[in-house]
Amino acid sequence: MTHPAPLPEPRGPLSAAVRDVLLGGAAPPEAPSVADADPFGEDLQLALYLSYEPHYRALEGVDDEREWDPALLGLRRPMEEAFLAALREAVPREGDGVGAPAVDAALEPLLVEPVDGHGVSHRLMDEGTWELMREYLVHRSPYQLKESDPQAWLIPRLEGQAKASLVAVAFDEFGAGHGERVHARLFAELMDGAGLDASYGRYLDLVPAVTLATVNVMSLFGLHRSLRGAAAGNFAVLEITSPPGARRMAKALERLGAEERCVRFFTEHVEADAVHEQVMRRHVLGDLLSREPELAGDIAFGIRATVWLDERWEERVLASWDAGHTSLRRPLACLPGAPAPAQG
Repeated sequence: MTHPAPLPEPRGPLSAAVRDVLLGGAAPPEAPSVADADPFGEDLQLALYLSYEPHYRALEGVDDEREWDPALLGLRRPMEEAFLAALREAVPREGDGVGAPAVDAALEPLLVEPVDGHGVSHRLMDEGTWELMREYLVHRSPYQLKESDPQAWLIPRLEGQAKASLVAVAFDEFGAGHGERVHARLFAELMDGAGLDASYGRYLDLVPAVTLATVNVMSLFGLHRSLRGAAAGNFAVLEITSPPGARRMAKALERLGAEERCVRFFTEHVEADAVHEQVMRRHVLGDLLSREPELAGDIAFGIRATVWLDERWEERVLASWDAGHTSLRRPLACLPGAPAPAQG
């Protein structure tokens, strides 16, 4: 049986207001000002995440009807606008060109693996400990425990070959007809094997805004038809960059002596996503551009925004580890009832 995810503690007036509405209270007479909030900060990003969550899973103490509560949507829209505007400012669209060349220019840096890579997966492969590995898994859990659900919103927004090919990719992500192979389930088994609680939403209180933003952007793009091009670009980045990183993570877990069920999540992505990369580039983006060439700028924006947010996340995690402290909001062991580590 799946239990509702616990509601995290608010991190400011925006997340407090969203939490109150979710729990059945009316919207505050004067909604907190989004203009005063950092669009990438803890308060707004948690508030945005919580406002999206009823579209995905049950929340503890929250009625399912809250999904379309006008008060909740009224709080969410200004936060979405602020987040999107901040992304557009951080990721300029000028100089992209038009049509397919704009998309090719945005994708080009992702198609070649840097020889001197120094990202989080490189660090974990070369010298990661179980402590750092568990932190990494906690960071990834808000998305991986619902992997590809945000991208599924894109399916009804496509036509023809783009739709057919996207569904083919999603079919693999959702286990190719086998419940035990659904990628979200494989990630839960990985967490369990690493001595973590695989319950959905268990670690949300520990996850910082820089992580939440990488998930919120998927919901933002996926839930708005006007952003369907950006959603397609986002999904393409996930599939193109997945195999090399997954290969490194599998090596990191093998070096740590992890159980086979831990490694399986990443080896599955090495095999599947190598094919998905070509499908996304040629048959999803290619067909979408042939039908709606005016979306090229949006697709390029979705690609660059996704990369920018991921790089920002990597910088935060590595800087924390270099400084000798946790990259989470609090050390993992501080969470009440945290399970004992399974390894190391």
